Amino acid sequence: MSETGKLIEELVGIMASLRSENGCPWDKEQTRESIKPYLIEEVYEVIKAIDEKNVDEIKEELGDLLFQVIFHARIAEENGEFTIDDVMDGIRKKITERHPHVFGDTKVKDSAEVLVNWENQKIKENPKRKSILDGVPYNMPALLRAHRLQDKASRVGFDWPETSGVMEKVKEELSEIEESLEKSDLESARAELGDLLFILSNLGRFLGCNSEDVLNQTNNKFIRRFHYIEKNLKESGKKLEDVGLAEMDRFWEEAKDKV
Repeated sequence: MSETGKLIEELVGIMASLRSENGCPWDKEQTRESIKPYLIEEVYEVIKAIDEKNVDEIKEELGDLLFQVIFHARIAEENGEFTIDDVMDGIRKKITERHPHVFGDTKVKDSAEVLVNWENQKIKENPKRKSILDGVPYNMPALLRAHRLQDKASRVGFDWPETSGVMEKVKEELSEIEESLEKSDLESARAELGDLLFILSNLGRFLGCNSEDVLNQTNNKFIRRFHYIEKNLKESGKKLEDVGLAEMDRFWEEAKDKV
């Protein structure tokens, strides 16, 4: 057995011990539903480490995420549903079958054709899927989901040929929001705002980035700059509620060059 295989086997054994009769009281009590939040949390921890380009953190958080996979597999094994071996065998088969250009005789001209073949294979594997959009989870963060939906649609040619087409649509949606506001039609304005966010997500795809990621970067930037305002007001013996927008904006402008 390879060193990797031994380590995985040891980790699976550790989980079995934790869930055993003489194991950890907390681990034994957990269910698939109760540990679901930890699975989500670990995914975001990995993403955070990647964003920060912290290799040591990436390594550690990937380990935490792997442990969550093994935790879920152990619960399934106890329920008589499947084992970690079934999980690994399933992904092994799926990846090899979806890469016939690597593990078979299929020829492809570029990555775009690879993606089209990938989607066709997914529909072939699951007859219940009637659309290439069916595989996008409904409970993903909204901007990320918008990105994935438009990315999948683009794989079969439903897309603008150039960024200029997206920009025209952005202007159109913004104009429709303005029209709704002029009519004091808030319901319509909200719907148009959704359309604008959707197309802005598509613009991010054309710019080679994910809107979820860039919005988070802006969120973090806002936090840094607002902290700068709070810090400087505190050092001046003032409180946020005691100063006006003009003074806060002065520190905000300073923050642009400092944080």
